[in-house]
Amino acid sequence: MSENELLKLKREFLEYLEIEKGRNIKTINNYERYLSRFLEFSEIQSPKEITDDILRNYRLWLNRQFSGTSVGGIKETLKKKTQNYYLIALRGFLKYLARREIRSLPPERIELAKVAERTIDVITYEELKRLLSAPDGSDIKSLRDSAILELLFSTGLRVSELCSLQRDIDLNKGELSVRGKGDKVRVVFISEKAKMTVKTYLEKRKDMNDSLFVQLSPSGKDADRESNRLTPRSIERIIKKYAIKAGISKKVTPHVIRHSFATDLLENGADLRSVQVLLGHSNISTTQIYTHVTDKHLRDIHKNFHNKKSLDH
Repeated sequence: MSENELLKLKREFLEYLEIEKGRNIKTINNYERYLSRFLEFSEIQSPKEITDDILRNYRLWLNRQFSGTSVGGIKETLKKKTQNYYLIALRGFLKYLARREIRSLPPERIELAKVAERTIDVITYEELKRLLSAPDGSDIKSLRDSAILELLFSTGLRVSELCSLQRDIDLNKGELSVRGKGDKVRVVFISEKAKMTVKTYLEKRKDMNDSLFVQLSPSGKDADRESNRLTPRSIERIIKKYAIKAGISKKVTPHVIRHSFATDLLENGADLRSVQVLLGHSNISTTQIYTHVTDKHLRDIHKNFHNKKSLDH
């Protein structure tokens, strides 16, 4: 193998991800960064030099790297979840090498670090009701913000997906196609309440901007420039403002409303597979996290059958 063969294979792997696997540029850039870190650490030049010893030393090195943040003046090391990103990239590279029958460490030799079970931020149904009714004005800004909140809860859209929506949305159909993570298209559904709020907002719009949600000046005057499309950060600020107005002390983000969408469906009897599709999760294990906060059936079982003999303590 020539001196640059491993770098050449890395480049070919990234091209494979882009062309054959259809991964987006952000994902490819992340893989490039993670793999470059491994190659810089290992200082190897050939795939067959990737061994169990190299892997063990790399994992030890990753575990001792500082994350750039500190708590109480003490520097924090990389979280296990972050370390796993580096390992997933390396494992993907090794799978690619195995597919091409290039001798190297078998990808199954890489085991991911155990991470604490993910938790989700939720708000109560009463808090959600107060949040949705917080934009109570008849001015265009209030109408826009009400449409944003209702549409987020009705569809479970990611904030980036919401920002990409166009003004020519067909409200009569009560559904729309969105392009989500991994360039995958899915159908989401709009409730009657959400349709009504979006319709009222659009009727008040006088500009020619094609974007569904746009920035508005303090006077409420519309602007036609395409750059006035609301950004995810803008929507985060809008939701934070209304959460404070609604008297909610927890941190409320667009993703918290997405959580509310999922938990509402599951608590009312929707099956996990359907919720997975509606959320656009590629793996059902991502959706399963919601079962920890929505298993009403088990709560009812406990309530109805636990300690029926009323034991004295």
